Amino acid sequence: MLFKITFNQNFNVNTMKIKILLSLVAILSLLSCQDQQETADLIIKGGTIYTVNEKQPTVEAVAVKDNKIIFAGDAAEVEKYLSERTKQIDLAGKTMTPGFIEGHGHFMGLGYNELNVDLLQTKSYAEIIQKVKEAVDAAEPGQWITGRGWHQSKWKELPENTINGFPLHDAISEVSPNNPVYLRHASGHAGMANQKAMQIAGVLPLSKESLANLDVEGGEIFRDENGNPTGVFNERAMTLITKHIPESTPEKDRKAFELAVKASHRNGITSFHDAGIGRENIQLYRDMKAEGKLDVRMYAMLTGWDKELLNEWYEKGPEVDSAHLLTIRSIKLNCDGALGSRGAWLLKEYTDQPGHFGHETLPMSFVYTTSTKGLETGFQVCSHAIGDRANQEILDRYEKAMKENSEKTKDHRFRIEHAQHLHPDDIPRFAELGVIPAMQAVHMSSDRPWAIDRLGEKRIKEGAYMWQALLQSGVPIVNGTDVPVEPIDPLASFYASVSRKTLEGTPEGGYEPEQKMTREQALRSYTLDAAYGAFEEDIKGSIEVGKLADFTIFDKDIMSVPENEILEAAVSMTVFDGRVVFEL
Repeated sequence: MLFKITFNQNFNVNTMKIKILLSLVAILSLLSCQDQQETADLIIKGGTIYTVNEKQPTVEAVAVKDNKIIFAGDAAEVEKYLSERTKQIDLAGKTMTPGFIEGHGHFMGLGYNELNVDLLQTKSYAEIIQKVKEAVDAAEPGQWITGRGWHQSKWKELPENTINGFPLHDAISEVSPNNPVYLRHASGHAGMANQKAMQIAGVLPLSKESLANLDVEGGEIFRDENGNPTGVFNERAMTLITKHIPESTPEKDRKAFELAVKASHRNGITSFHDAGIGRENIQLYRDMKAEGKLDVRMYAMLTGWDKELLNEWYEKGPEVDSAHLLTIRSIKLNCDGALGSRGAWLLKEYTDQPGHFGHETLPMSFVYTTSTKGLETGFQVCSHAIGDRANQEILDRYEKAMKENSEKTKDHRFRIEHAQHLHPDDIPRFAELGVIPAMQAVHMSSDRPWAIDRLGEKRIKEGAYMWQALLQSGVPIVNGTDVPVEPIDPLASFYASVSRKTLEGTPEGGYEPEQKMTREQALRSYTLDAAYGAFEEDIKGSIEVGKLADFTIFDKDIMSVPENEILEAAVSMTVFDGRVVFEL
């Protein structure tokens, strides 16, 4: 018994000593951890950093570990995150913002614009003819010549002969008699073909053989007074030509993709809302992601033209990428045309073409069906609408679907892409229905000088490019360029947002200046509000701890320089996922 008692006493004493020792070790370990501050992979400081975080609008320094922000604050305080392995970037007085988000564009169109004949900067029909001639000289006999970017309303002068303000094909046919040519309008809603391309498509001079092609539902073949095709194809009539253009090769697709990534980085774009893709592009993006080449965060919209594709996705549901690189949870519907080609669907006739109201390019019944299916399966619906009737009709279909599925409308974030021309009564409906307008401010700069001819002064002033009215009603605006309709440069849209001027700086004071955005609103429209438009405001769009390390660095302070200096600014550096992917 004595042995047993002694053993227990010794055991209890030893146990107590061990517990005390372990407690001391734990305390020392805790103190040691407190002394060992988490270190950063990257520290950026030395300039003005706009966070788009209302609680902390600017900071002096940012620290990044892996691909996340771990600190945003004072320059002195960031030093504790420094180690011998930390890379440092000295802004040297430059300006940093959250990574810019292209809120509506066409990614492969951006890449292909760099591969094909780029007509975005052309200022005359003669320039286009010269570019086609150069392409023909470098091409094989019979090879298709394709390009995009021309816009007759931006030319310094029109050719002598036009139909509805559009040129005739004769000059292009003359420089390319043996090579079919098809040149997309900048808007993507019209195209110009030469005689060889029309012969291949069976669109011939007026004859019994071509009578079947006189009318195209949802589109139009422009013809002269004798009924002969001029070479211009509007809206769905474009398919008469495009279905004959050979499909691209996988090698060319990959090249276009890589060029689009580089172009995005050069322009400070770290995320991209791709407005309408099919199964081929989905597979390409997945392949690029698997190979580590998807260096832009892609928010892809399924094309509404492919009903079979939509049904497949309704069955399996949205795909939200945990790596935040490729997310597919929205559907793009093309519901009318463009204002430049008079394809936008209007409530009243075009001022400069009496009796013409534009085109409904997709049945509104399909908008309603898609909206209902979207609510049922968790897909956001994004509908292209430029004219006031298209916007009104789409809002009507959204509203009907929402009322019939009220339990599923809590956070739908349906969008209207462009929302360029609205009836005044429809402006407050966006906020009432929770519909997000995705508007490209640069369209105002490019279109406003001639848009008044299409719509007249009253409609322009009451309902066109109504940014401030929409913002004041309580909805965010997603900004962008609609590239390749316009160049991807976000500063053009930023400048247009705050100035309401053309890129040449006219008119003094801007068009309808009461609709200008503030610089803070414009920056949000390209960052946090654009992220919101893709359900991603919790992971990006502002510089806050825990968010992704995507940044755009400008050589000028776009938030404070005189307005006329904004377009002189340039992207100095782009940081994507915590890595420098572009440096000037």
